Parts: sequence; C-alpha cells; structure tokens
Amino acid sequence: MDYINNYIEENKDRFLEELFGLIRIPSISSIKDHKPDMVKCAEYWKETILKAGADIAEVMPTDGNPVVYGEKIIDPALPTVIVYAHYDVMPVDPIELWNNPPFEPIIKDGKIWARGADDDKGQGFMHAKAFELMIKTNTLPCNVKFMIEGEEEIGSPSLGKWCAEHKDMLKADIILVSDTGMIARDIPSITTGLRGLSYWEVKVVGPNRDLHSGLFGGAVANPINVLCKMIGDMQDEDGKVTMPGFYDDVMDVSAEERKLLAEAPFNEEEYKKAIDVKVLKGENGFTTGERTGIRPSFDVCGIWGGYTGEGAKTVLPSVAHAKVSTRLVPNQDNQKIAVMFKEYFEAIAPDYVKVEVTPLHGGQGYVCPIDLPAYKAAEKAYQDVFGKRPVPVRSGGSIPIISTFEEVLGIKSVLMGFGLESDAIHSPNENYPVENFINGIKTIPLFYKYFAEMMK
Repeated sequence: MDYINNYIEENKDRFLEELFGLIRIPSISSIKDHKPDMVKCAEYWKETILKAGADIAEVMPTDGNPVVYGEKIIDPALPTVIVYAHYDVMPVDPIELWNNPPFEPIIKDGKIWARGADDDKGQGFMHAKAFELMIKTNTLPCNVKFMIEGEEEIGSPSLGKWCAEHKDMLKADIILVSDTGMIARDIPSITTGLRGLSYWEVKVVGPNRDLHSGLFGGAVANPINVLCKMIGDMQDEDGKVTMPGFYDDVMDVSAEERKLLAEAPFNEEEYKKAIDVKVLKGENGFTTGERTGIRPSFDVCGIWGGYTGEGAKTVLPSVAHAKVSTRLVPNQDNQKIAVMFKEYFEAIAPDYVKVEVTPLHGGQGYVCPIDLPAYKAAEKAYQDVFGKRPVPVRSGGSIPIISTFEEVLGIKSVLMGFGLESDAIHSPNENYPVENFINGIKTIPLFYKYFAEMMK
C-alpha cells in the first residue's frame, strides 16, 4: 500500500481543493432555477475525469439533467467496472440553521462542512481521485467507465431510459457505488440491501378561499386538521401501516438472518444521544436495525398550509399540503404501492374536503449477494485499510436507480460507502470527515486489485 499512501500524501491538499470546486456549484436538482448549475457541475466532472486519465469523457443529454460518461479501456479482455455517482444535491433549507454558507466548504474539526460534502460529491470524488492514483502509478488492473448523473435526489427519472439507450456502451461486470455509509468511523461495513421508495404530494381542499377562523371556525372543516387526522390514521398504535394490502408482498426474514443482522454493533443509548431523542419509536416486535433494514415505513416529509408568517393571522385555510413517502423492502413493488396509496387515500377522504394525491417518484429495493466476487474484493480492500472485516448491513435508505441498473443493464452493484450517520446528509450542516475521504481513496484501488485477481 506504500504507493497508495505516498501518492495521497503528495496530493491530499490538491484533492480537497478540487473537491471544493465541485461543492461550490449549487447543483440542486429539485429547483428549476439551478438548471444552469447542473450543466456547470456536469462539465466540472467531465474535466475532472479527463484530467485523471480517462480516454474520453463527455456530457451527454437526457430527458432531464445531463449524464457525464467517461471511460478508460486498457484491455477489452479485462474486467470492466462502472463507477456510478451523482452530482446533484438536496436543497439547503432551512438556511438559517447552517453554521456556514452551504456552498462555501470549510474544514473544521477534521470535517468538510458543506452541502454535498458527503452526499454524493465527497464520496463520488473519491473515485475520480482513486482512478487518477491508479493511472499515475500505472496500477490500474481493470477497464473503468464513469456514469455520473444529476437527478438522483429526485429519483433518477431520466437515467433508466438513458441506460436502455446506451446498453452496449455500458457493458460491464460490476457497478461500483459510494453513496452509503459505515456503521462507525472504526467499523467498516458494506451495504447489502436498500429499501425501495414511493413518494407523493397530497393536497386537501376545503372552502373556496381562506376564511376568518372566528366567523367560520367550528362550522367548516379545516383542511389542515383533516389532513393531519388522515395522516395520523395511516399508522396504528403498533407502528404498522394501516393501508390494506400494504404488507402483502413483504417477505418474512428468517430467524437465522435476523440473528446475523443483530451481530452488527449497535448502541441504542449513543444512537438516541446522537439525534437527541429520549425514546425510539417504530413497529413493535422489531429492533431498530430491523425497522430500518428489513421492514417498510411511512413518513410525512413536509406539511404546510394556512398562515406561517411572522405574528398571528386568524385564518381557516382553504388548502393544506403534504409530501409523504414510504420506504419499501425489496419484494414490494413501488409502482403497485404508488397506485394503492393514491386510491386508498383519496377514497377515505371525508365529504367535507376534496383530496388529490400526485405520485412524485419511487424505486425498487435492492439486495447484493455477499458471495459475489466484487463483494469479496470490497471486503478484502476494507480489511486492508481498516484492519478488520467489514460488516454486511441492510440500509434503510433508498437509491432507486440501483435496482434499475440490474433490471435494464443486468449488472449487480456493490455499495462501498464511507459516510457516517453524523454526516447529516439532507440536513443543515452536512459534513464529511477528511479521514473518511482519504480512507476511501485508499480503499478503492485495492478493490480494483482484488476484483481483477478474482475475475481471472
């Protein structure tokens, strides 16, 4: 590993400054005004890949934001790895909770603080620098293809079609992804499962205009009250979703597998302390790890209506809105659930309001077998860097495009994440330890080394 450590030591400061250049671009895919930033970010990635040593790299159009494709083919007879990452980021609201401007990265307490520091600019950029390292040290043992998209945070609506249109170009043996995390700083882990996702926007309409809450309150249904009641009724006291048929396709996990999952280190008191809650709440009969890894869930992601400005305004609002999601386990079909929820929620609406449900996006769950050569290669690479065997875990998060890759391209993905729960992705003050960024660059070249050996 000396050649890896030496190259990183010589170039660490440059790596970070180049990453900061990427982070400074506010590539928020869910806000239309940032469309020019998406193109700018894609161009930055293209130049990064070319400078690292790719034979070609280009910004390719899709029905939405562009995809950056690049490749280095050293020998068609050798294995080929596709590196997948995304350059789009989540919105930064509420901006007042940030300790520093979200697109002006700083290093403090050994961490990079900025939107995208972890998800996924920091983790994605590790692959560009690991690729550069292998090129410059003449140690690249595989062909490499880069596929960097700009719509992951809105469900990758354009990438599936783009993949189908470029199947020949995307032929490979494995897809390598760093968009997940580790159990702890000193406990490496490989994500072997992802939950699926269905996401909707709900609209509840009452009177034809906002009303005076004194003159009409108590006589006219308040859409916000109704929406809250309807959402509250979606789960029972045991934490189970009440929608009929929701659990029909949920596969029971064997007692043996549940025992293996329980071997993952977990300290409930530290977990609660990290998120500042006194008591955990979820589906009865399951541990915290099982609730987020092998069981589906239902959550309100946002709710609004009426007057929310400064001071008081006694108003009975005309309309209430919510954004609602379910996390699904691999055997549940997100499209089936999307239709099921829309039909159910609209059907249970009381006569004194009108309810409209609009599906936004979704994706299937994913499971990676731990006997794949690529998984074994990742396992050895982590062990070399961290000094211990990584723990296989099922994540509660979703990366909808991962299951699409398998469906459209017929290629499995290995999820080599280096983020931590404390990185606050999707939240104010997102951060990423510099140590993890560097360890990722150390680990990835070893994955290529072992993967090439196992594929001989």
